[in-house]
Amino acid sequence: MAKTIAQINAKIKKGQAIVVTKEEMLEIVKEKGIKKSADYVDVVTTGTFGPMCSSMAIFNIGHSKPKMKIQKSWLNDVECYSGLAAVDMIIGAAQISDKDSANSMGPGRFKYGGGHVIEDLVAGRDLRFKAEAYGTDCYPRKELETLININDINQATLVNPRNCYQNYNVAVNLSPKAIHTYMGVLRPKMANASYCSAGQLSPLLNDPYFRTIGIGTRIFLGGGIGYVFWHGTQHSTDGKRTKGGVPYDPMGTLAVNGDLKQMSPEWVRGASLKGYGVSLALGMGIPIPILDQEMVSFVAVKDQDIFAPIVDYSDAYPNRKAQNLGYVSYQELKSGHIAIKGKKVPTAGLSSYYKARQICQLLKQRIVKGDFLLTEPVAALPSEGSGMNFKQLKMRSIK
Repeated sequence: MAKTIAQINAKIKKGQAIVVTKEEMLEIVKEKGIKKSADYVDVVTTGTFGPMCSSMAIFNIGHSKPKMKIQKSWLNDVECYSGLAAVDMIIGAAQISDKDSANSMGPGRFKYGGGHVIEDLVAGRDLRFKAEAYGTDCYPRKELETLININDINQATLVNPRNCYQNYNVAVNLSPKAIHTYMGVLRPKMANASYCSAGQLSPLLNDPYFRTIGIGTRIFLGGGIGYVFWHGTQHSTDGKRTKGGVPYDPMGTLAVNGDLKQMSPEWVRGASLKGYGVSLALGMGIPIPILDQEMVSFVAVKDQDIFAPIVDYSDAYPNRKAQNLGYVSYQELKSGHIAIKGKKVPTAGLSSYYKARQICQLLKQRIVKGDFLLTEPVAALPSEGSGMNFKQLKMRSIK
């Protein structure tokens, strides 16, 4: 029998809802089948934890004395964007420290950047703040150096334009020398393969057509509560899919936000990518309401049913060349080796399946306790048939 989110929430409030993790759901479906599982289970929790470069924090530090209309600013030597109101600022997760900029094209390790600043904010650590301005009649101050702390500033909000990719590439390197990428160090002549997804636990692979995930969906974000506020940048809808609706290539993304003051450094971690730059490793969990049998079929997807494209990052990826080295299942990727053109290639994941599993369990506990209710989307995200496909930059000469 079909259920609604309102009905499921009523059961949560009464302590009667059946809430299970994604891995638990696989066992239930195996035992009970699709129909009985749809009647029995109310919510399935999904999760992912890994680098999400398209992340940023918006914060308001309050006014100094005398007041200042900040034009340039830095936190722990990482530049912020200050082209907003007087004391509103943005820091991007992938912004490198001014001290590391000299190594931007070399193999040196990027030790600190925007993602680390965001982690330090969440952890309640003091940060060195420096600001410059041209000065105005109502904002006369021109320079400022002080310490700031998340407990002292006004708002601090994580506002991420692209997180939680629906599937992603498997990166290899066909060239004769090692390369440094956002997928990690790729050794020469296809000596390793790197992937970045929780596979069967990943939220958008369990709701491939966005039936339950939409604008306004409440999520676990960085240890606190967050929301989906739009489809993410590079969101794409009309690609090749399996019979179960799972995309073969990177497709859907989410734009999400949440209060940094609620979050935990356990789930918000600065990341350094050798020879490439910095990022933010972020934990995200999304509850999937089991409205009917179709939703059970979606959340019953397993690693062996999910395939990712193999892409050469030494030539094809940076130069936008069409390429098909084949597809490989997440079951194969997680085995530690895959076969590419007859060669056995070791694999490693940038995302943490272990931590994704923890998020599923933690989100389940919060729902069971009644601390986390589901939300009805106020609007749907673009899905198959919307014609929203990723566009490459059309480069034109400037006369």
